[in-house]
Amino acid sequence: MYSLLDNYKDINHIKKMSFQEKIEMAKEIRKFLIEEVSKTGGHLASNLGVVELTMCLFDVFDFNKDKIVWDVGHQSYVHKILTGRKNKFNTLRQFGGMSGFPKSCESKYDFFQTGHSSTSISAALGIARARDIQNKKYDVVAVIGDGALTGGMALEALNDVGYRKTKLIIILNDNQMSIAKNVGGVSKYLNRLRLDPKYNKFKQDIENTIKKIPNIGNGMAKYLEKFKNGIKQMVVPGMFFEDMGLKYLGPIDGHNIKELTKVLNLSKKINGPVVIHVITKKGKGYEFAEKNPGKFHGIGPFNCSNGEIAVSSSETYSKAFGKEVVKLAEKDNRIVAITAAMRDGTGLKNFSDKFPDRFFDVGIAEQHAVTLCGGMAKEGLKPIFAVYSTFLQRAYDQLIHDICIQKLPVTFAVDRAGIVGADGETHQGIFDLSYLTQMPNMIVMCPKCTDEIACMLKFALKQNAPVAIRYPRGGDSVYLNPIKNLKLGKWEKLIGNGKIALIAEGKMLQHAILAREKLIDLGIDVIVINACFAKPIDKEMLEDLVKKNINIVTIEDNVIRGGMGSYILEYINTLDNKVKVLNLGYKGFVQHGKPDILYKLYGLDADGIKNSVLKICK
Repeated sequence: MYSLLDNYKDINHIKKMSFQEKIEMAKEIRKFLIEEVSKTGGHLASNLGVVELTMCLFDVFDFNKDKIVWDVGHQSYVHKILTGRKNKFNTLRQFGGMSGFPKSCESKYDFFQTGHSSTSISAALGIARARDIQNKKYDVVAVIGDGALTGGMALEALNDVGYRKTKLIIILNDNQMSIAKNVGGVSKYLNRLRLDPKYNKFKQDIENTIKKIPNIGNGMAKYLEKFKNGIKQMVVPGMFFEDMGLKYLGPIDGHNIKELTKVLNLSKKINGPVVIHVITKKGKGYEFAEKNPGKFHGIGPFNCSNGEIAVSSSETYSKAFGKEVVKLAEKDNRIVAITAAMRDGTGLKNFSDKFPDRFFDVGIAEQHAVTLCGGMAKEGLKPIFAVYSTFLQRAYDQLIHDICIQKLPVTFAVDRAGIVGADGETHQGIFDLSYLTQMPNMIVMCPKCTDEIACMLKFALKQNAPVAIRYPRGGDSVYLNPIKNLKLGKWEKLIGNGKIALIAEGKMLQHAILAREKLIDLGIDVIVINACFAKPIDKEMLEDLVKKNINIVTIEDNVIRGGMGSYILEYINTLDNKVKVLNLGYKGFVQHGKPDILYKLYGLDADGIKNSVLKICK
């Protein structure tokens, strides 16, 4: 089926291929990726864009000793193919199968695990400095996208490597995309570089001229070097990378194998940090992904022939949020919406279209986004920051220092809270309850159904304090009536009687309802309570349960330690009581897999909750 790919032996195989064989190999890899990802889902467009780049890296470097760090890592599928994992692609992102990101436990060639953006230069620089301190000899390569370069951590690393001149090769994979189209000053700067190929011709001409001058003295050499740098400043304003102390090579066609190989070999000879600016096309080789790279960034199973995926008609939490925030903004022009390169994923597309002057995509810069919201709130606006749970944790300090200490009224729409499934440990949103509930002045709310998003947003925007509304990926599995009137820190008793109370937050309430139905079949009734506020907790209701000697099971889509259950247990321990309290949640990092499998694994599905109740009964 794949004449070259099926006969590929090891990481040195590409070094033995002819130029024409490499071209054919690239075609086969693209075909393989399209066919396999269409079955399992995954990050397709980004991987199609780095086929030639990855092949050339394996051709030029020896990764039995050299090291490579992929930023984010969702573009590492070709790397996985070339390091012996081709036959595992049928398990991609499946429970117990191959991860969609670099994993050290999967392969010795995954030198550093990644999953969040803008980390590769820092990690690679650390590896390079360890190499130098230990007097070892090998090359270190960091591959980072232009979108990831907007992250402050990447710029901090560039500043450091340029100052100390550590030998490091940085591949800037420029496809003009992160997930959404890139925004900001860095994006505009890179665009100037893309459109200025004449700079490279000027530079080469000057260097060739200097080489032809016989026996030039030191003074003349320094003068000519200054002259060359002056030309740089004229042709490419700023010369950002070289001004920071890094050698800049590019822009280079990231799909031209000969040119890439030549420049990569050149970079190995440079005794210091070098940035190789590579221009690639996201979705390369697959028409549908080229036309709509955002759709094919992270996609579920799809039809190869037409690129279509089965679209669910059901309401999701993200859609419900997007609709409500537009309604509220129509009535209040103080409402502004902020995102960190996740406009579509967080449901803000309609808002951005309708209120372009009140919508701010700051790029991959969550820390900046949080403090930006603080400044807006200070001046009377009503900022809503829509962000995935796993990415909000990058702004932990800003949440405490710039929002909570000043008690600024910022609303955090925390999407993808709890289990998200196939993306695995780095993307499961299972820590936000732990870090948000510990922050003074922060209110934390959890809608039990998509319809409850609306009333929680209205409530949040009336508070003179920061509010986080955390909700899961997807939609409802059980229909529940939304709360009409919210009171700060007051829970909702939904159904049931008996000597055991199930206190659940958000989506877990739907699981608790199903668990109660199973218990009813066994002749056991339980009380089901909607912890719509994870903070502040309903102390009055807890005191009433304790007085009646009702045992408690807390259920949350979060780690147990420091979560809502811990918060409840801490308060109950201050009371004179004999009730039992069982906290259900996660006890560590959660691997990738379908949510239903993961809920079952951790005892958070209906059967798991039922079994926990039965243990208390015994």
